[in-house]
Amino acid sequence: MKRLSKILIAILTGGTLSLFLVSFTIHQKISDDFLKQLGISRTDANSKITGSLLAGSLDSEELKNIKNIALGNRTAIAKDLLVYTKQHLGSAAFIKEYNALRERKKPVKSPVQTPEEMQQAIIGNAKKSIADLEDKLKQADASTKPMYEKIVATVRQQLQQAEDPNNKSVAGYRKGYPGMVKDNDLRHQQRITEWETKYPANHQLFVKQRLLQFLDETKDIDFSAALFEKNGIKYFTNPDYERKSYRWKMAFRAGAAVTGTARDFVQEWIQSLP
Repeated sequence: MKRLSKILIAILTGGTLSLFLVSFTIHQKISDDFLKQLGISRTDANSKITGSLLAGSLDSEELKNIKNIALGNRTAIAKDLLVYTKQHLGSAAFIKEYNALRERKKPVKSPVQTPEEMQQAIIGNAKKSIADLEDKLKQADASTKPMYEKIVATVRQQLQQAEDPNNKSVAGYRKGYPGMVKDNDLRHQQRITEWETKYPANHQLFVKQRLLQFLDETKDIDFSAALFEKNGIKYFTNPDYERKSYRWKMAFRAGAAVTGTARDFVQEWIQSLP
């Protein structure tokens, strides 16, 4: 029951996107037929495909009819799903969603506080503290009033120092300000570079990353690996396999035929990408 659902997740999570939109008319009947077998609507399928590529996950709960698909048909269904996925991810609607996600993920540059802003912030905090303390002083009894008076006097002195044009702290900040601005610019540029790498302007490059990830996570799978069952759960006899990634295990459960079909499809797809 789980075998096809797992590889469907792996296929979609690997990400598929195309520059060219496969003819919707040509694949209309194929899409309707295999989606009906999977027990999922076209709208939900599109939503899950989009989510899998952008977020890196897929909820397979709605693929409720998987258990009714004959084992011999699952490879064909997987191929149909890949073709359909490629078709959907070449659509203008998906590209629009990708561009929106890319824009949301774009790093925002945090400005460095200027010396003047820094000085005004200190002055503002001091004035607020004095106002709060004076309110408490008005309500203070004879035992606490001297304490508040002393604190107010101290903060007033700090305010006077903050307002001094020659304040040493402000002068030191002003001296280091150009360096802080330069460092901030460098950090922002680094974040922009990382963002452009992770979310390239060309959506095909984003897809290529996902496809390569899929191939990497489903390589060198030992489909003959022995299993043992404990408390109703199957485990690999080889402990090294238990430490493999979740997607590696999904591909193992999907089987060599379905996984091979997916890998062949993806490898061919990559050849058409920049």
